[in-house]
Amino acid sequence: QVQLVESGGGLEQPGGSLRLSCAASGLTFSVYTMAWFRQGPGKEREFVAAVGRSGGTTYYADSVKGRFTISRDNAKLTLNLRMNTLKPEDTAVYYCAASIHSSSANRDNYAYWGQGTQVTVSS
Repeated sequence: QVQLVESGGGLEQPGGSLRLSCAASGLTFSVYTMAWFRQGPGKEREFVAAVGRSGGTTYYADSVKGRFTISRDNAKLTLNLRMNTLKPEDTAVYYCAASIHSSSANRDNYAYWGQGTQVTVSS
């Protein structure tokens, strides 16, 4: 049974930083493209960032480029998202997802999803 479990969300002030992690089990982690999506209040789930199987290739939504960094550790079966210079518009539930497809920002290509972790950016 595949499980993706996110952690690290919380309340942070604008300009602050948070680090999200996703622990994976039940899948051959290294063959999956891994990604973070988010869903803000009243919004559709949107792509945030993805990392290729080896960790050498990364992709970002324009809205987070230069502020967020995605990384993975295939030995520890973990996915991370470092979020800097947080803005109120980053407030959302953040989801970890796994896709057998390479380099995809299309949420329909992701077969496995975590339950999400809440990130709130507010003063």
